[in-house]
Amino acid sequence: MPRLTVGALVAVTLLLSGCQSYQSAPVEPYAIVTLAQEKQFVAPDCPLDQCPQLRVSALEFPKSEMLSRELRRRLIALAPLEDESASTPNVQTTWAGYANAFFDQAERQGSTSESGASEALLEADEYGHHNDLLTLELNSYVYFSGQAHGLPATEFMVIDERSGNTVGLSDMLIEGREAAFERLVTEAHQRWLDENEQDATFAANWPLSQSRNVAPLEDRWVVKFNVYEIAPYAVGQPELEIPLEALRGIAKPRYLDQ
Repeated sequence: MPRLTVGALVAVTLLLSGCQSYQSAPVEPYAIVTLAQEKQFVAPDCPLDQCPQLRVSALEFPKSEMLSRELRRRLIALAPLEDESASTPNVQTTWAGYANAFFDQAERQGSTSESGASEALLEADEYGHHNDLLTLELNSYVYFSGQAHGLPATEFMVIDERSGNTVGLSDMLIEGREAAFERLVTEAHQRWLDENEQDATFAANWPLSQSRNVAPLEDRWVVKFNVYEIAPYAVGQPELEIPLEALRGIAKPRYLDQ
């Protein structure tokens, strides 16, 4: 019967222990935990039907205070205020700080029962989730008493679950392919004009502007614009769609469901 040398025995032992270690190693999940967050703030000392209020329907990340702060900062930035105090860190990063600044501005502008109370709404919802990419849609709506209508705004927040960090358009595009991407956006804009039966006069009055508000979804990319950017208020917030196939060679494979 062949006999193994001491060196061979050591090698076999190391090989087996390596296999066992590999098989038993836990797999760290990529998914980032989120919790719903609901808050409501009402201005004090005002008639009930004229009290300004802020409603928050957002998310927080119990395992990442960095992402929680980033989400709050982005949502609050979507609902800017005129007061100089709005630039203070407390207002920019806390719901209560923003609520107090909003109430101060609402009080200065005044309100009447005919025009309704001032209100602000801050929301965050899941928009897409695939390939360890979590895309949130952040929405704000701000109305001050007496205005003809409130002002909505939207921004995508894309989180790479593998790194735990947010990514932007420049991270998703291959270096040097920005101009090629803008051509795809122009083509998508023309398709949107055709689908909505908008003529050359509309296109001239509401020309395409650059947007970096992009959501990399499983089957397409969405480029979203806020009101008044490429269309009048009544049209809402236009969304342009770019198929994944058109993005190959322009966007990094990581963001093309590969």
